[in-house]
Amino acid sequence: MEYTNADLFESLMLGRVDKSDIENILVSIFQSSYDGIYVADKHGVGIMVNVAYSRITGVKSEELLGKNMTTVVKEGIVSESVTVKVLEKKTPQTIIQAVRGKELLVTGNPVFDLNGEIVCVVTNVRDISDLNHLKNELYQSKKMTEIYMNEIEEFRKRELIQMHLDGIVAQSQEIMKVFHLARKVAKVDSGVLILGESGVGKEVIVNYMHQESDRAAKPLIKVNCAAIPNHLLESELFGYEKGAFTGANSQGKPGLFELANGGTIFLDEIGDMPIDLQVKLLRVLQEFEIMRVGGTKSIKIDVRVISATNMNLEEMVDKKDFRRDLYYRLNIVPIKVPPLRERKVDIVPLAFYFLNKTNKKNHLNKRFHSEILQFFEEYRWPGNIRELENLIERLAVTTDQDEISIKDLPPYLLKSKESKKSDSGRLKETLANVERKIIKEQMEVSKTTRRAAQALGISQSALVKKMQKLGLSM
Repeated sequence: MEYTNADLFESLMLGRVDKSDIENILVSIFQSSYDGIYVADKHGVGIMVNVAYSRITGVKSEELLGKNMTTVVKEGIVSESVTVKVLEKKTPQTIIQAVRGKELLVTGNPVFDLNGEIVCVVTNVRDISDLNHLKNELYQSKKMTEIYMNEIEEFRKRELIQMHLDGIVAQSQEIMKVFHLARKVAKVDSGVLILGESGVGKEVIVNYMHQESDRAAKPLIKVNCAAIPNHLLESELFGYEKGAFTGANSQGKPGLFELANGGTIFLDEIGDMPIDLQVKLLRVLQEFEIMRVGGTKSIKIDVRVISATNMNLEEMVDKKDFRRDLYYRLNIVPIKVPPLRERKVDIVPLAFYFLNKTNKKNHLNKRFHSEILQFFEEYRWPGNIRELENLIERLAVTTDQDEISIKDLPPYLLKSKESKKSDSGRLKETLANVERKIIKEQMEVSKTTRRAAQALGISQSALVKKMQKLGLSM
């Protein structure tokens, strides 16, 4: 007697199904399962496989039935067999199985007889490719979140730096690395030597390091070694006792190192310090004590020393213009501040910052034309940030119109712009002459534009257009 699926289940519920029909019901249930099911006997030989298994795996029933699972694995149909594992361990097993490019979650369950012997192994198969896809998407989403969080943290650090530096712009990766290093060494008292061209903002780095240090509440004393006459520099740095020299204060005077006690002293243009005074500075850095001019006793001091220069101190050491021992004492942590031309990202923000500052200071309402901003980015700025700031203020207070344009630039900058155009024109003309020579020589050999174009590796139409442009006859 044959039943449809509906008839079988209805008969089963009403108790009208005899024993011979139960097998049909079980087969129907087996084939109706959405999950893939595979059944192997106690020897691991396939005896049943449902339609869903073939749908999920792409493996046809005839590839499995009557075959031992070890053979199926050897043939490469499946990566490994859960049936074999179940038969070995006599317990349910779950594995991730690769079947023809798909990842499957496979669970094998042993079926025991009354004597506790395995009769068969029933394996359930589920496609987890979609699950893995979701897993990968989740992983990618997590990675993107990490990237966004890092960017947010980077912006936060930039805002923190700008807040500490009273609005000074620091956005490029090049200058951010400088500030990160400055922040790292700010908490220790190691000697720092700040290197860089004139006008790059070395003093700004010093201000930042002092603010970030544990000495922030104490004085920051700045000394320009190049601005103080050599014969006065020692007394300015170390002070003097009363009557030390003619014209000296009758009460004596503490030096800048004493005034900086507990805080930071910044020795700018350290390369200009006289060689004889370098010896005394070295002693201060080694012993952290000074002796006033005309004095007889040492004074203990507690200062952080930061120095800076735009000179090449290594060359000066080789020429014996700077003491080697002092150089190594100062140069424990070098910080190189890149010139403005090497951090172009900062140029336009700095220009706007200085323009807003000048507008506010002079009650103006000046703005930039887009062309001049492009010029700012292309110009090399030999005077660095100081040159940019001075130029912006000059343009803002001297232009008649509210919009600052290219024509408002001073003559020396306009000349550099024209020179750049001239160089570009010469390059174009040189390239044109080279092209003209190559094409002319090839045409003499090939005779026709078709063969010449083929030899030159371009299309015939492109060659014809180029010859017309270069004024060559065909």
